[in-house]
Amino acid sequence: MKKTFKLIDLDCANCAAKMENAIKKIDGVTAATVSFMTQKMTVEGDDARFDDIMKQVVKTCKKVEPDCEIVLK
Repeated sequence: MKKTFKLIDLDCANCAAKMENAIKKIDGVTAATVSFMTQKMTVEGDDARFDDIMKQVVKTCKKVEPDCEIVLK
């Protein structure tokens, strides 16, 4: 499954790169991109576990960028 999410308050390109690298290390994620310019994140991962993967993605992103909010709709 591949989904794109809107990001709110992503502060810098460096933070986006850190978030992208951290997301790629999560078990079940096959690909991830975080764009500072468009304020969007695309995550591709295992269909059966996608909701659990996204919970881990949110936790991981909060550690890197506490002010950044991921719109999970």
